[in-house]
Amino acid sequence: MSIPVHALPASPLTAAVAQTPLAPLDIAANAATAAGLVRRAAEGGARVLLLSELFLTGYEPAAVAADPARLTVADDDPRLDVLAGACADTGTAVVLGAPVRDRAAGALHIAALALDTAGRRTAAYRKQFATPNERAAGFSPGDAGCTLDLDGWRLGLGVCWDSGFPEHARAAALDGAHAYLVGALFGTGPGAHQRRTVFPARALDNTLYVLLANHIGVSGPYTGCGRSAVWGPDGRLLAEAAEDAAELLTVRLDPQALAAARAEDPVLVQPGLTAPAAPRTTARLG
Repeated sequence: MSIPVHALPASPLTAAVAQTPLAPLDIAANAATAAGLVRRAAEGGARVLLLSELFLTGYEPAAVAADPARLTVADDDPRLDVLAGACADTGTAVVLGAPVRDRAAGALHIAALALDTAGRRTAAYRKQFATPNERAAGFSPGDAGCTLDLDGWRLGLGVCWDSGFPEHARAAALDGAHAYLVGALFGTGPGAHQRRTVFPARALDNTLYVLLANHIGVSGPYTGCGRSAVWGPDGRLLAEAAEDAAELLTVRLDPQALAAARAEDPVLVQPGLTAPAAPRTTARLG
């Protein structure tokens, strides 16, 4: 028995990842920074830009939990208008980290927000593997994965610690993902080792592209180790930013590279694989 995998995209996709210093707990300022990065990414031909975990506030879970009315992002949050305008003006989608609060239950989540090429908010993936410290601060894990569709490419979303669990990226791959996009905060020290170890493994495990957008500088209790990067579907590093400098990387994702990797290492069509246990949602970016 083989597991159905979505067809390969018909054409390449240009994608970008960026790292930059953030204004602590200033959503409007960070949204403006993101808008500027969207415009820069578009100048390089990117159709989608990936930014780091909790980009809109910095990594400040305790402060967010203490003032969620001000420091979470609502569905119609006017502070994101400048970012939505940049997406609409350029035809470039963006995925970036933000704290959100469920309207019904009031639960807090670390989310990856997706704004499509028209500037509409189309998805808010909630981090499924919240860390013990995040749970202690009052954040809950999400209960569903998320895949985005853009120009025939399926993009599975993850947030930081999600990537440390092989089944998370595998669930995206079994949902037909061609790339796995992760916004994160990996710090200096042990985080730097995890960053350089986990991501090529996720790419090789699942024969998909892996994109990482990380923090640089101090963010809450951590110092980000930077080195945002892109790995190919054979696990090889394609592009990598510096440890401590603002940088934007643009990479062309090639369906022929996917085809070659999957022909060489058919890990997605072997007997015994099963569909992901957790539900998944799908949203279009353009």
